[in-house]
Amino acid sequence: MTSLRKLGYSDLEVFPLSLGGNVFGWTADEAASFAVLDAYTAAGGNFVDTADSYSAWADGNSGGESETIIGKWLKARGNRADVVIATKVSQHPEYQGLSAANIKAAADASLRRLGTDHIDLYYTHFDKPEVPVEEILGALDELVRVGKVRYIAASNISAERLRASLEFSEREGLARYVALQPHYNLVSRDTYEGELQDVAERAGLAAVPYFALAAGFLTGKYRPGTTVDSARAEGAARHLGSERGQRVLTALDEIAQAHDAPVATVALAWLAAQPTVAAPIASARTVEQLPALLGVAELTLTPEELDRLTQASA
Repeated sequence: MTSLRKLGYSDLEVFPLSLGGNVFGWTADEAASFAVLDAYTAAGGNFVDTADSYSAWADGNSGGESETIIGKWLKARGNRADVVIATKVSQHPEYQGLSAANIKAAADASLRRLGTDHIDLYYTHFDKPEVPVEEILGALDELVRVGKVRYIAASNISAERLRASLEFSEREGLARYVALQPHYNLVSRDTYEGELQDVAERAGLAAVPYFALAAGFLTGKYRPGTTVDSARAEGAARHLGSERGQRVLTALDEIAQAHDAPVATVALAWLAAQPTVAAPIASARTVEQLPALLGVAELTLTPEELDRLTQASA
């Protein structure tokens, strides 16, 4: 059985791959989403990531579709206690920002859609520097104290604001961030490595990186001259033209061949082995896409292979 990883200094223990819920209600309808969630948990997965704004960008959607589908699935399966649910606040069209009032209202709306009385991990989705950290942490602490949220975390935040938030929580004895969700992968390292990673490491935070597969580029399915039918094809294809993208693909191909493993599994294994990283996030719109993601739980790269990828992605 795959060993679970402790999420920072919390008592949450999570599977080494967090299942991204951004596709639920977007490129995966309710039936497809249920099938993916079933297959993920059947394989030992227990860490589902969503946000209140998923997927407001899709035609006909208003936000909250992903949470609603996850909530219906939790009710149908009766497995709420077995799944760590992470969601986020600040981007829902009707609940914009990080004012204290909005954080509380958005949390209640998320709880209703998820059909649960608590959120395991609640992220500030995008930091709002115009809102004092005192106001944000005060509201989050209140949610923790009343039992609506177990632990809090941050995403898309600067090192300076993260440090200020942690210092305020420490000084005032309030709920403290236990995790950070940065943009981080083999072709986007400077979005996390450096000062932000240093702050997280010193504070004992767990990193749960999003865009772990660079919008699909690190699955290896995007190659010169190929056309991929995907809503994220444009974002993935831009890496094809870069020298670094080509170097990374070459290294991934060779290591994947040595392990008889999918390219995506190798890319996730490199990420999962980086300092502070507890569980990369990756999404699947079909059950067939899941095995390559789940494989990260079983694949351990050698120090030489990790170095090869680190150098190729420099």
